[in-house]
Amino acid sequence: MSKRLVHTPEGVRDIYGKEYAGKWKMEGMIHDKFFEYGYQDIQTPTFEFFDVFSREIGTTPSKELYKFFDKEGNTLVLRPDFTPSMARCAAKYFMDEDTEIRFSYLGNTFTNTSNLQGKLKEVTQMGVELIGNPAVEADGEVISLLVESLKNSGLKEFQISVGEVEYFKGICQEAGLDEETELQLREYISNKNYFGAESLLSERKIPQEYSSVLLRMTELFGGTECLTEAKALVKNAHSLQAVERLEQLYQVLCLYGVEQYVSFDLGMLSKYNYYTGVIFKAYTYGVGDAIAKGGRYDSLLSHFGKDAPAIGFMIIVDDLMSAVSRQGLPIPTVDEVKVLSYTQDTFAEVLKEVRRLRNNGMRVEMRLES
Repeated sequence: MSKRLVHTPEGVRDIYGKEYAGKWKMEGMIHDKFFEYGYQDIQTPTFEFFDVFSREIGTTPSKELYKFFDKEGNTLVLRPDFTPSMARCAAKYFMDEDTEIRFSYLGNTFTNTSNLQGKLKEVTQMGVELIGNPAVEADGEVISLLVESLKNSGLKEFQISVGEVEYFKGICQEAGLDEETELQLREYISNKNYFGAESLLSERKIPQEYSSVLLRMTELFGGTECLTEAKALVKNAHSLQAVERLEQLYQVLCLYGVEQYVSFDLGMLSKYNYYTGVIFKAYTYGVGDAIAKGGRYDSLLSHFGKDAPAIGFMIIVDDLMSAVSRQGLPIPTVDEVKVLSYTQDTFAEVLKEVRRLRNNGMRVEMRLES
């Protein structure tokens, strides 16, 4: 057999032993919080029809999807993201219901990224979706649950950065930007690429009164004072309402007692175009990217035939594990396995003791003496 067959492809890896036990335990600790908030587990297929993740939905770009065909010629994809699947489920099983729906999930996602990006192509995500509640209190519930979940995982120092995509959209509409320019600008601003954004706005001859505000967005982050500044920069109702929503959200988060974990960033814009309002990301030490992401997507379910507002988040479990480890925090552990050895002559006697210990909740391994 070729030695190459013992290795995994680039971008995926084996997880075993204490690391996997710790991951399994951490998932359980996070799930406990989901359970406390009343969320119900749902499991969706690992692969779906391509249309569930199409460009019109506004999810992962087609070139980053793992695509294949079934025997009927349908194009299928490995899920890169849970949210569209959750929206599809809500539309399928709760089409005629107006009550709030709370989903929680756990599973792996697959993204066909370049190896040069240094990211895993298969990661474990767990998260929640709150469907059917358009109010700012729902935003507060979901962000509070994210804070409590991260705390329950053992993480101590982290920050939830909160933005509002409608602030950006309001300025773009007022400035008359076309869709292509808006998408390019969204990427520059989200990456804090001031010079890229400046060059694009100059090239498209955007009036100074709008370009100056759009460029200022790269610096609008911090505490509640940045909301005051953001409000003073605009006059259009769309952007003003977006800031007011964040101010209301902050009051809700204060009632939950999690405001110390929250800051604001008006220049934070997601690559997922289905987000329609509040968006947020969680950051901590030891990991270069966000360990959790989420936001409001009030139009997504309409693609599947159900008109309903929604908000949710996902935690990248692998990155959370890396952060906890690099910060020197204790990794959750499961009970140690007790080993009892036996020979053919002592098997019956040892088995009797093993069964007694297992009945008392102990983990016991029987091992043949060599």
